[in-house]
Amino acid sequence: MSLPDFSDIQAVLFDFDGLILDTEWPIYTSWLRLYQREGQDLPVQMYAQCIGSGFHTWSPEAYLEELTGKEFDWEKENAARQIELEADIETQDLLPGIKQTLIGLKQKGIICAVVSSSSHAWVDRWVSHHQLDEFFLTTVCREDANQIKPAPDLYLEGAKQVGIKPAHCLVIEDSQNGVLAGAEAGMRTVVVPSRLTQHYEFELATMRTSSHLSWLEQLG
Repeated sequence: MSLPDFSDIQAVLFDFDGLILDTEWPIYTSWLRLYQREGQDLPVQMYAQCIGSGFHTWSPEAYLEELTGKEFDWEKENAARQIELEADIETQDLLPGIKQTLIGLKQKGIICAVVSSSSHAWVDRWVSHHQLDEFFLTTVCREDANQIKPAPDLYLEGAKQVGIKPAHCLVIEDSQNGVLAGAEAGMRTVVVPSRLTQHYEFELATMRTSSHLSWLEQLG
C-alpha cells in the first residue's frame, strides 16, 4: 500500500495522553487495582472506550458500581488513585520517537500544537516537565471548546489557534475517539496506537503506524 502524501501539511496537531507521554497505562492500572480490590476485572477493551475522551463516553466509576451494586466515595477514591498514578508518571520518559519528531518538524518550519481532552493543569504540567514548550505554539485542552473528543470541536479550535485551515492540518492520535474527532474536523489523521488501543481497526485514519518517524518522512 502506498504511503499518503502529506506534502501540503502546514501544522501538526498532537494528542497528548498515550501519544507523547504514556500516561494512559498508569491511569488504567490505577483503575484496575481498584477493580481488583473489589473482586472485579477491567478488560482493556472495556476501559479503552473512554480513552481520548471522558467519562461521558464510558465511565469506569459507573461500571464498577454496576458490577458491585455499591456506591463509592469517588472524591476519596480518585484522590488516592491520583497520588499513585502521578508518582508513576513522574519517572516516565517521553514515548519513543516523539522528541526526534518534534525536532524534525521544527527544522521543517511546520507549526505544532497539542490538542487534548485533558485539562490544561494536566497537559501543561507534563509539557513543561519534559521541556517541550519550545516545540508547541499552543496547547488546546478541554476548557477551550464546548465538547471534547470524539466531537471535532477541540481540533477545530486547534486549527483556529495556529491559523491554519483544517485541510492543511495533520492530526496525530492514539485513540479511536481522537481519530473520530480529527476526521470529523476534516483533517487527515495518523494513528500511532498505544498498548491500550492497538485492538482497534481505526478505519477512519489516513495512516496507521508504530513509528512517528515514518509519517514524518511523508511531510514536505
